Amino acid sequence: MENSPFVTEILHIKSMVCNCCIRIIREEFEKASVFINSIRLGIVVVTYNSSFITIEKIAEILKKNGFELIKGKEEQLVEQIKQAVIELIHFSNNVDSIIRKSDYIVEKLGYTYQHLSKVFSKFEPVTLERFIILNKIERIKELIDGREFTLSEIAYMMDYCSVQHLSMQFKNITGLSVSEYKKSDKSIKKPLDNLAYSHNE
Repeated sequence: MENSPFVTEILHIKSMVCNCCIRIIREEFEKASVFINSIRLGIVVVTYNSSFITIEKIAEILKKNGFELIKGKEEQLVEQIKQAVIELIHFSNNVDSIIRKSDYIVEKLGYTYQHLSKVFSKFEPVTLERFIILNKIERIKELIDGREFTLSEIAYMMDYCSVQHLSMQFKNITGLSVSEYKKSDKSIKKPLDNLAYSHNE
């Protein structure tokens, strides 16, 4: 078995932000006979026959579907930071305040917040703090659209000291007040995988 053509690799993938991304990658890899051992946002462990497919071909499959293979350690860390922020703000049960957002990221990734912030700024056009704010604004839009919570409840869940603070930051980022957003066609929503660039000013 020493010369087995089967290779197992851990792939770090950019722009995986939701369960739809997982489904697309599953389908595309299955078509290409790339076996998935495990998959979660940002990381896929695969086994493939190197006699029939190369890592370059796998990278090409990902690129065609809007994803990207990440090779550098720091770039992998940046993607892990993004995933941690998205998980915390968009996918955790935010009935309780997300007041420990920086603690959550530090605990999950095992680096100081200062280090994570420095590496993030090296590769992204916005700071980590602003990236967190941009994600909070997108989540606030979803919560407003859902009409399940009052603005006071949303402010608490998203770690704002007051409705006024939330409203001010919402207007600053979107250009609309909360009431104007409610009346809009909702076209100002941004894709999570491109937040840092779509809001880069």
